[in-house]
Amino acid sequence: MEHARTATLCIWENSLIPGMVQTPDYARAVFTRHAQLMRSPKDTEEAVRARVQRQEALYDSRKRHRILMWEGAMRALVCSPAVLAAQLDRLASLTGLDTVELGIVPFAAPLKIHPANGFWIYDDRLVIAEDWHAELWIDDTDSIAVYQRTWNLLRESAVFGTEAQRVISHVQRAG
Repeated sequence: MEHARTATLCIWENSLIPGMVQTPDYARAVFTRHAQLMRSPKDTEEAVRARVQRQEALYDSRKRHRILMWEGAMRALVCSPAVLAAQLDRLASLTGLDTVELGIVPFAAPLKIHPANGFWIYDDRLVIAEDWHAELWIDDTDSIAVYQRTWNLLRESAVFGTEAQRVISHVQRAG
């Protein structure tokens, strides 16, 4: 499994809370809707368990999770308002973890590049980008470098720490 062998995971998500930090109820809502779209069998509970189990890596001192997300990901009602409120509480609680760098790109931030599709960079060896129907596994050096540059440009527009907490709190109050 790619997560287990990765020391540094860089994540960009523009439309959803990243799976690595989703609450079980938020993940359940996402998986349920995706199964409906794909007309696939609902193995939702198994998928939620796997996602939550993978999150144990957030507490592994040998690993780093560098997570960036667009403010819109925190506002998207892909679940009930109550589930989203709990999810936002979870995000706020992660800003103090030594193994997690959480950055939020606020709506008002000047952008160096547009906030396109989500992608995950596993060390310097693999990028996984998701589309509606497939995951793209990209392992050629030049393409990985493009994603790393993209992630760095997005990071320049992000806020961290106390400023990220303020954005989360603003979204919570607006909800």
